[in-house]
Amino acid sequence: MTDKPPVPAGDGALRRFNRTAEIATTDVIRAYSTSFGLATRLLGKRHRQHVRNIYAMVRIADEIVDGVAAEAGLDVSAQSAALASYIAETHRSMRSGYSSDLILHAFARTARECSIGEDLTQPFFDSMTADIAADAGFAAYDADAHANYVYGSAEVVGLMCLQVFLREEDRTPQEHETLVRGARQLGAAFQNVNFLRDLADDTDRLHRGYLGGSTRLTDADRDAWVETVHRQLDDARTAIPLLPKDARAAVRSALALFAALTHRVARTPAEELYRRRVRVPDPIKAGLAARALVITALERGR
Repeated sequence: MTDKPPVPAGDGALRRFNRTAEIATTDVIRAYSTSFGLATRLLGKRHRQHVRNIYAMVRIADEIVDGVAAEAGLDVSAQSAALASYIAETHRSMRSGYSSDLILHAFARTARECSIGEDLTQPFFDSMTADIAADAGFAAYDADAHANYVYGSAEVVGLMCLQVFLREEDRTPQEHETLVRGARQLGAAFQNVNFLRDLADDTDRLHRGYLGGSTRLTDADRDAWVETVHRQLDDARTAIPLLPKDARAAVRSALALFAALTHRVARTPAEELYRRRVRVPDPIKAGLAARALVITALERGR
């Protein structure tokens, strides 16, 4: 007697797994970033979960290289192996649409629906790999290394989110070029101001000098980086009106939050940045989000 072919399972089990994966990515944001969590709540429903899925995937990779694996007892070789396994499973799941890893399963569904390819994920993982490679000693990033790292660690994440926002939209080539530049500049601004606010942790715990090498930043150095961030935020701001309306409030809110953070960094002596992390109080975050909602609601157009 021949074996009968397996009975195809109904899609109810997959729907439950998909939903569980989305719950997992939402929990990652809730645990790691109140600011990003607030911004995603301002997104239209068709975008919100996709952006959460992107954030969770990149956050887990970032945690592998920023101390979690080391605290768990993994040496540099084992950390590299863990990251390599994560990279391989990410790309495998993007091709198949499935992973037993809930976070990567959710991200894979987003990647396939929004046409996010390895041209964006691989540069991100290259930057994560560079962080592990730097763990042998103090890593001093020169201008070229800084630019490459920021592109991979932040600008491509902005481009992934742009893929989500535009998946059902048509734009002229010129508009698309403006949006791509805006997404990259916003990602770069976020990363650079985070480098400034994380000087203490990056220097003392992670032994990395993302902003100019092994010498400590002076107030003049801080001012130069603040000016760079302001220019990047200004570039990003010009692209917001070209986004679909149900993405603008979230992007506008995030940009305003990091502008406020940049102003606080600018008023903090460089040596103090090596001792404490600058923050924006929650009531101010809420006010910025509310203002972004009002501005967007009053705009005309799509």
